[in-house]
Amino acid sequence: MSLDPPTYLSSLQNNIRARPIPWDGAVRAGTISEDQLSKIRAVDKVRKEQRKEIIEDDLEGYCTLFVGAPGKPSVFESAAKGAHVVQYVLVLLGDLLDGIPALLTAILEHPDPYKPFLPILAQSNDPESPIPLLTSTVLAKLLGGAPDLTDEGSSALRKLFSYLSTLTKTTDGGLQDIAVLQYSGLLRGKKSRQLFWEHRSETVAPLIDILRAAVGIDSANDSASLWSGATVGRTNVEGTLGGGVGLQLLYHALLVLWQLSFEGETVGEGLEDEYDIIPLYTQLLRLSPKEKTTRLLISSLYNLLSTNMQTLLPTAGLARLPALLQNITGRHLTDPDLIEDLQNLSEMLEEYKKTQTTFDEYAAEVNSGHLRWSPPHRSPTFWAENARRILEHDKGELPKKLAEIMSKPWDNDKQVLAISCNDIGNLVREVPEKRYQLERLGLKSRVMELMSEKEESVRWESLNALSGWLRYSFETK
Repeated sequence: MSLDPPTYLSSLQNNIRARPIPWDGAVRAGTISEDQLSKIRAVDKVRKEQRKEIIEDDLEGYCTLFVGAPGKPSVFESAAKGAHVVQYVLVLLGDLLDGIPALLTAILEHPDPYKPFLPILAQSNDPESPIPLLTSTVLAKLLGGAPDLTDEGSSALRKLFSYLSTLTKTTDGGLQDIAVLQYSGLLRGKKSRQLFWEHRSETVAPLIDILRAAVGIDSANDSASLWSGATVGRTNVEGTLGGGVGLQLLYHALLVLWQLSFEGETVGEGLEDEYDIIPLYTQLLRLSPKEKTTRLLISSLYNLLSTNMQTLLPTAGLARLPALLQNITGRHLTDPDLIEDLQNLSEMLEEYKKTQTTFDEYAAEVNSGHLRWSPPHRSPTFWAENARRILEHDKGELPKKLAEIMSKPWDNDKQVLAISCNDIGNLVREVPEKRYQLERLGLKSRVMELMSEKEESVRWESLNALSGWLRYSFETK
C-alpha cells in the first residue's frame, strides 16, 4: 500500500510539466514581470542539484516570487488571469517544496504564507478544475510542514478541509484518494486533528461513507445491516471491495481515521454515536484483505476503546468483536505491531467481560440503540431476576430508551421491533403493577400499532406483549 501521489494527480502534473508556456508573451501581456520570469527560468527544467543551489542562494527572492512581499505581488496574484501560467507555477512550486526543505521553511516564515493561495483554491466549484486541485496540493505541503498552527494557518486549514471535502463527496475514486492523502499529511498534529473533528460533517462523514460502501452498506441500508452482519462487501479480482471502493482508497481512508483515533478521548463517543464506528470496524475486520488494513483497524479500535472504556467496551461486545479477534489471532500474522495491538485489545476486552453481569450486558445493548436476539431476551430466569431492576435502574432510563428504539420504523431491520415487544411483554408479566409506567411512555399504544405490521415476527411479539396487559386489565376489574 503506497503513499505515492494518486495516478490522477500525477497524470495531471506530468501533462502540465510537458506543456509549452509562451513566457515572453506572458511578460508582454503583463501577466508576469521580467524579474518573475527570470527566477522561474533559472529553476525550470534544470537538474535537481542545480535547482536546489540556485534557490538556497536566493531564498528571499524565491519567497517573494511565490508569496509576495510589501509592494510586490506574488506570481499567483500577478498571473491571476493566466490560467496556464498559474497551473505551471503551482506544479513547479510543488516540486520545489518536495526537494528543497529550506524553501518550505523560508515561505513559512512569511507573515501570511497562505494568502496568495486561498483565492485560487476557491476559484471553481468543479472538483475536477485543475487550479484548485493543484493549489490544495501546495497548501497541504505548507500546512503539513508548519511546526505550529498559527491563526492564519488555522483559517487556511479550515478552508482547505472544506475544499477537500468536495473531493471526498464525489464518486470519483481518483479525486477521493487525492483528498484523503492530503488529509493524512495534514493530521500530524493535535490541533489539526481537533479542527478536523470540529468540521466532521464535512471531513469525517464522507470518509465513513466510503468505508460503509466498502462493506456494502449505503444510505438505504443505514446502520441496521452493520449490527445484523448482513453486509455484502467482498474483495474481487479488480482489487476493490463492495461499492467499488479500491483497496488503496480503503487503506488511505483508514489511515486518516487511525490518525484521528489518537484523539480518542475527544472523538471516541462521537464516532460511535454519530457513525457506528465499532460495528463498522468490526465488519471491515471481517473483510479486511491485507494485514496493513487489519493493523490500522485493530490499532484504531484499541485507541478508541482504551480511552472510552465505560462507553465503548459494551458496544464492542454487542458487535461481537471479541469472537472475531479470536478468529484473527488464529491466523498466521507477520506484522509485529499488529500482533501486539491485537493482543492488547483482546486482553482489554477479556478483562472487561469478567466484570460484566447479564444485566450489565442487557443495559449496554439497550443503550446502544440497537437490539438483537442476545441470550437475555429469551431467558425467563433473566426476566424474573431483573425486570424490576430494569424498570427502576437510573430512574427508569432503560424503559425510556426502549420507547425511543420502538418509535423508529426500522424498515431494514424489523427484528428490532419484535425484540422490543418481547421485552415489553416480559416487563409487564414480571412486574404488572408497574405497567402504567410503560403506558405513560406510550409503549402500550406503540405495541398495539405494531399488531398491524407486515412482518410476522413483529405481529406475533406485539400480540404476546399486549396479552399481558389484557390479562392484568381483566384481573383487576
